[in-house]
Amino acid sequence: MAFELSRRVMLRRVSLFTALTLTARASAQTLTPDGIRPNRVGAAAFMERAFELRRRAMERGDQPYGAVVVKEGMIVGEGMSAVVTDHDPTAHAEMQAIRDAARRLGTNDLSACEMYGTSRACPMCEAAAYWARISRMYHGASVADAGPPRLP
Repeated sequence: MAFELSRRVMLRRVSLFTALTLTARASAQTLTPDGIRPNRVGAAAFMERAFELRRRAMERGDQPYGAVVVKEGMIVGEGMSAVVTDHDPTAHAEMQAIRDAARRLGTNDLSACEMYGTSRACPMCEAAAYWARISRMYHGASVADAGPPRLP
């Protein structure tokens, strides 16, 4: 019974998050069957989306972090911090983006993907990117190349 109630709450949150992200994407990006293709392609456009997610996380009362996972010029995963709002210490933006990409792509092997985050990934998020086989990580407004993820 408790499991079913928490599952329903989680599904409502996911539905609300999906509705909010699809609304926000409409103006700046194009949703395709495989992912989200920004109207502008490139590192600056991907980082811009990560900073948009950061802004939305702050509006929701959460920590100021956002991240996207990109494969072949398309955003295949997005995440904003939900640590405070979901009472989940593992709900960092990077973790959310990795989970979203793995769910959308139907695989835990994200070896052909890159991650763009608003700040340098913490050790937990970098380890998750390592195990997901993210090929390269970038962070910050200057799109600093953090290289491939490493185990801390």
